[in-house]
Amino acid sequence: MDEAPEVRVRDWLPRTAGLLLGTLALATAFIAAYVGALHQPHPRDVPVGVAAGDQPARTILAAVRDRTNKIKAIEYADPGAADDGLTSRKVYAVLGAAPDGGLVLTTASAGAPAATDLVIQVLTSAAQQARVPLRVTDEVPVAGTDPRGLVPFYLAIGYVLGGYLASTVLGISAGTAPRTLRRAGLRIGALAVYSVVLGIVGAVIVGPVLDVWHHDLPAVAGTGMLAAFAAAMVAAAVQGWLGVLGTGLVILLLVVLGNPGSGGIYAPEFLPTWLRGMHLWNVPGLATDLIKSAVYFDRRSIGWPLTGLVLWAVLALAALLGATRVRGRRATTGARP
Repeated sequence: MDEAPEVRVRDWLPRTAGLLLGTLALATAFIAAYVGALHQPHPRDVPVGVAAGDQPARTILAAVRDRTNKIKAIEYADPGAADDGLTSRKVYAVLGAAPDGGLVLTTASAGAPAATDLVIQVLTSAAQQARVPLRVTDEVPVAGTDPRGLVPFYLAIGYVLGGYLASTVLGISAGTAPRTLRRAGLRIGALAVYSVVLGIVGAVIVGPVLDVWHHDLPAVAGTGMLAAFAAAMVAAAVQGWLGVLGTGLVILLLVVLGNPGSGGIYAPEFLPTWLRGMHLWNVPGLATDLIKSAVYFDRRSIGWPLTGLVLWAVLALAALLGATRVRGRRATTGARP
């Protein structure tokens, strides 16, 4: 009489233990990634532009580099090229000689306020030691309603979170691998419509509702649509191949590693070496960079973030269709798109 419950426990226990161990591993990775990356940032090689022929500015930067690796000079052919580097997000500031003597430090705090604050602090001290006047101007300031420059990051995270949650919900309710290409198309269409709506909602919240930005809201909405759709496709593709267990991998890529590695909380130059380049390829980092470019910077700076998100969406969509062809026949009977 008691054997059936024991059998059910034996069947239930391994699966439950596996799920809890997987969750424990994700939680441990989350703690390690966030605390390890963000608890004590050590800035290194924060780029500052300088014209090759500007000897006074180059001398100050060389003297700083001899004392610390916090700042790295990036040489440009002329002052105009250095200014282009600033507005296209290649550098956080440009140091140049002033026409009336002294030096001018032109910053772009919208790129990362902590990075520009560091540059100002280090170069102000260096100029004082050299007894050279230094004037600071902010060419691309953050909005007064976003003094820490974190709204692009939080908005990007909202878009990415919404995208992969929508995909996960559909996977749980309708099966992770669509049974036919028609059902895959319906799922992709549903996620596309959802992404369009979420992109618009996010732009409305940071615009008319919270009054953070008053400009470029169509670009913000478009960025949100693409970011949400890319995240949704990545989640759908991974879950399509790995099933519900793929959700853990999605969380690892988009949250555990994606958020601290996005460069949204601290600039990439403030992060540990293993995270510094992650914003160039992970979805949260690309989305954060694209929002910053759309709202604050020269349109030339949108090139790679836009391309990267499109690549994620296209490749993940192809992977989902592949999962449909390979695993769809074994999907849950009666699953809905």
